[in-house]
Amino acid sequence: MARNIGSRYTAHQILGRGSAGTVWLGEGPEGPVAIKLLREDLASDQELVGRFVQERTALLGLDHPRVVAVRDLVVDGNDLALVMELVRGTDLRTRLDRERRLAPEAAVAIIADVADGLAAAHAAGVVHRDVKPENILLDMEGPLGPGGAHPALLTDFGVAKLIDTPRRTKASKIIGTPDYLAPEIVEGLPPRAAVDIYALATVLYELLAGFTPFGGGHPGAVLRRHVTETVVPLPGIPEELWQLLVQCLAKAPASRLRASELAARLREQLPTLTGIPPLDVDEPDTEPTERAYEEPGPSAPSAPEEPRRRGAVPLVPGAVPDSNRDTHTSMRVPGPDELAGGARGTARAPRSPGQRRPGSARHKAEAVRKRRIRLGAVGVLLVAAVGVGGWLALSEDGASAPRDSGRTTAPAP
Repeated sequence: MARNIGSRYTAHQILGRGSAGTVWLGEGPEGPVAIKLLREDLASDQELVGRFVQERTALLGLDHPRVVAVRDLVVDGNDLALVMELVRGTDLRTRLDRERRLAPEAAVAIIADVADGLAAAHAAGVVHRDVKPENILLDMEGPLGPGGAHPALLTDFGVAKLIDTPRRTKASKIIGTPDYLAPEIVEGLPPRAAVDIYALATVLYELLAGFTPFGGGHPGAVLRRHVTETVVPLPGIPEELWQLLVQCLAKAPASRLRASELAARLREQLPTLTGIPPLDVDEPDTEPTERAYEEPGPSAPSAPEEPRRRGAVPLVPGAVPDSNRDTHTSMRVPGPDELAGGARGTARAPRSPGQRRPGSARHKAEAVRKRRIRLGAVGVLLVAAVGVGGWLALSEDGASAPRDSGRTTAPAP
């Protein structure tokens, strides 16, 4: 059913749903457009609407072939919408879900395109803050690039910043998608351009491996790994490309490349990647029972727990993650003692079948079980020792005591 968005646009058909709103196929004065209609509770927040209007100039000024252009911002009654150019294709998450991982040449070509878009945005003073496969669109009508890659464009600029207003989130909160959050965000520092580089390097790792370097289990555990763990090498890719990945996943923001440098270095790698097939690596086990940094709340009866999908934490409390995995989490910033907890450098390391990851919940449970068995065995030995000692004591007393004849004697007069 068609609906009017402001006085200039008409939304005809839903293209997808995300945690921040719904994307519609629409029509405007200049032809087809994509309209991102934000949720009603966001539209009713007057502080957010004010921020929306303030950001209008910056968002409309982003004009680059690798950025999905924002053509208009609509504030009309209960409607708060971004009108964007229509990209005829799919998002990178959909392709990953279908293929699991990409050949290195195609993966690097896609990430180089996105780095070009980030370079333009950062030059204009705009930080994306939510780079992930869901926000990377593939233009199926564009010319094929290296490795058969379709041109890639970055979308949803400004959405994370619009949602993350002082009224909606406190300074002690984290807003973002756990798998792609830079360590400095986890530690409570303000997001700079370097957070986009870290997230983009995480996406590249995911395109190559089929999983993110620090994902798996509860979001709190994922956040801890971003701060404390070292990324595990991927076999089968050139050393120079791996070192580039490691540099952009550095814990210190100043150690990472700038977006323009990353794009140039990636394109230098393309000739060395021709013909390399997708990597053959196994995804590490997730730990669905792991818990960290959870807000205290009323106790509830325990229920069998289902495995969690990495990062699938909706922005709206109690909501079910939707099919396109446009997911966020809002959590308190963990303290230094919490971030220092757990095993270091072991979360994604290869291990033998059936072996538990050190520091994981299941590993700890197994250690507790073994400790109880040992304590039980020691207890049995102690009981046996006490019993034997008592028996020996009784035997010795019986041997030294006089035998009772049944007669009594009186003292001599």
